[in-house]
Amino acid sequence: MIRPVHTFTHDLAPTITLPAKGERVLVAMSGGVDSSVAAALLVEAGCDVVGVTMKLHGDGAEVPDRPCCSLDATSDARRVCEKLGIPHYVTNLVDHFGHDVLDDFVQEYARGRTPIPCVRCNTFTKFRDLLHKADAIDAHWLATGHYARMGRRNGEAVMLRGLDQGKDQSYFLWGIDRPVLDRLVLPIGTQTKAETRDIARRFGLRTAEKIESQDICFVPDGDHVRVIREHLGEDAPALQRGPLRLATGEVVGEHEGFARYTIGQRRGLPGGFASPMFVVEIIPQERAVVIGPREALLGRGLEARDINWLADAPKVGDAVQVQVRNRAKPSPATVVRLDADAIELALEEPVQAISPGQSLVIYDGDVVLGGGVIERGMRERPGRRLPLLSA
Repeated sequence: MIRPVHTFTHDLAPTITLPAKGERVLVAMSGGVDSSVAAALLVEAGCDVVGVTMKLHGDGAEVPDRPCCSLDATSDARRVCEKLGIPHYVTNLVDHFGHDVLDDFVQEYARGRTPIPCVRCNTFTKFRDLLHKADAIDAHWLATGHYARMGRRNGEAVMLRGLDQGKDQSYFLWGIDRPVLDRLVLPIGTQTKAETRDIARRFGLRTAEKIESQDICFVPDGDHVRVIREHLGEDAPALQRGPLRLATGEVVGEHEGFARYTIGQRRGLPGGFASPMFVVEIIPQERAVVIGPREALLGRGLEARDINWLADAPKVGDAVQVQVRNRAKPSPATVVRLDADAIELALEEPVQAISPGQSLVIYDGDVVLGGGVIERGMRERPGRRLPLLSA
């Protein structure tokens, strides 16, 4: 019998309570409107606010017109801090970002997977390093401009989805260290983007009308293949030609490097089939890209590894909700197997394009239980006793 995950709705208290007047808060400021407003609201609440901007890219790597992670963005953050009357610092995280985010991005594509660098940045660079900076200036609190909320359940800090479903960013935050939750402030998690801009206008902040960053910060032109080529060279196996084939093994064409593809992709595939074709599998050891019809993308189960829990973990047999892509509709699932570093889930309804390297995020209602990195999707719904298989 399937047991529902333990819920404590009556004990769940979402809150936007800000630190007490006079308490010191370190605010991560990207130079965008969201972090600017987060800082402004904390200043308005009487907190002792300190702004910090992360330098993530080496000299010459900045792109001036980027909404974030650029020289212009750093300048915007500094000028917002001047407007608010708070100090502003820049912290150099170039080496950490290069090792933890950029190198991983390249290596994952070389393995035929599709990474999410923003998750890696939050997990290994942003929160860990900024918490050290907070400790160095005796700031108990760390604030960001993410659209997510903090709450308490059974007396413990938990993270919740942002109230605006169209802007919720909790999907990107599953990897942070659980102890961070007791020190994390998310001032704009109950707002819409329009409301955030209105507040920025009220404060007279220069970032009020700034465009929103959509692309990966180190791939401003959207050409991730260029980044792979620069780091691995032209002769990297992931950039070499290989067979484009059907699941039956029939070769129907040739591709120019499997790093150019991701599960669910349709663009760049040949026509002439009875129905549209999509990438359904990448086999790096054979340099093969497998294509098939839309129904071949449907998965009834999945396995994820590198699991991190932000709340108490569910048990085998518990019902949860999961997301395998940002903005995807939450899908009901059952925990089939749970190890120290891996989880296997059976999906109640088929989910499309489960992609290795992407994030699995597990929810109990609005509460973020945790997440992991997807290893594989399964065409058939797994049973409880099905052992974990290596990718």
